Amino acid sequence: MGVIGRLERYVLSRTLAGLAGAMAAIAAVVMLVSFVELSRAYGGRSDVGFLRLVELMLLQSPAIILMLLPFIFLFGVMAAFVTLNRRSELIAMRAAGVSAWRFIAPAAAAAFVIGVVDVTLLNPLAANLNGRYEDARTSIEEGQPGHAGEPSAIWLRQGDEHTQIVIHARSHDMHGGIVHLHGVSLFVQNVTAGGVLQFTRRIEAAEARLDPGFWRLSDVHEAKPGTDSVRSETLSIPSTLDRHTAMEKFASKDAIGFWRLPETIARAESAGFSSAPYRLQYQELLATPLLFSGMSVLAAAFSLRLMRLGGLAGLAGAGVTLGFTIFFFDRLCGALGGAEVIPPMLAGWAPPVIALLAGFTLLCYTEDG
Repeated sequence: MGVIGRLERYVLSRTLAGLAGAMAAIAAVVMLVSFVELSRAYGGRSDVGFLRLVELMLLQSPAIILMLLPFIFLFGVMAAFVTLNRRSELIAMRAAGVSAWRFIAPAAAAAFVIGVVDVTLLNPLAANLNGRYEDARTSIEEGQPGHAGEPSAIWLRQGDEHTQIVIHARSHDMHGGIVHLHGVSLFVQNVTAGGVLQFTRRIEAAEARLDPGFWRLSDVHEAKPGTDSVRSETLSIPSTLDRHTAMEKFASKDAIGFWRLPETIARAESAGFSSAPYRLQYQELLATPLLFSGMSVLAAAFSLRLMRLGGLAGLAGAGVTLGFTIFFFDRLCGALGGAEVIPPMLAGWAPPVIALLAGFTLLCYTEDG
């Protein structure tokens, strides 16, 4: 057992080295492409210098890199095992009576642990950075000549089991992380015992500011059916929204971290919105460790063919092709799940399970004949 333990530690170290190399290569490509695209979009602006472009690149890139992590595991693990194969180290392990299941297990276990870390720690961090990127990009575009002062009408909705409020604003902006709406109309409806919405009042306001727990309206005109309009300087309306959930419609869903998704799902459903995209994202994140393990097993299984038998390059190429196929199948399931064509749980878990089963099937065929 001691010998096997040392072998497993050695395989794990080679696997981590391969993953580090793949991560460095893919991260470099992502950041380069991101910087080029940002330079093309904002490089001509006098108020956006080189350091600002670098900052935007660093805010945007982590979310993209995390999305490509399945490829990092595919390429990294495959590179590690191909290297072990070329050095005849896999042959020595097999000659010592070590099963392929034993030296692939460290790669799969490491992938699963990294997947858990990705979901619980890296994803919330990348989501926060992505949200800051969206805010920075909005700030730049709002200050762009030809865009400043142009209205950007929005619709929001909030509510609970008793009241539903539809909010329309002719324009909006964010100062100091606080949401401001301009030219605001609020349509307040009560939910009857039978679940029917009954209109109760309409509120017009020159401006609305979202403070914690309520909207602060100014220059308000309020009207109810059959009554005259009543004017007031200020009015406070309870709100179930916060700065993030109010703007979620206009930001990428990648700006919502794993730990905030259950609350976001509950708020979307209470406001009468479809929560399918958020439930899909939640299920995909829960299945991420399994997907990483499946990609690792798949990559290792395609790298076990003995060098003297030939055809290792073709087999590795087939593994890469299958990995891309699974990735695009994952994107297809995501599109179908987001459109509620298939259940979000099925869309989130089917690709990881298929990847893992494909890896196990090939490993059984390679190892056990």
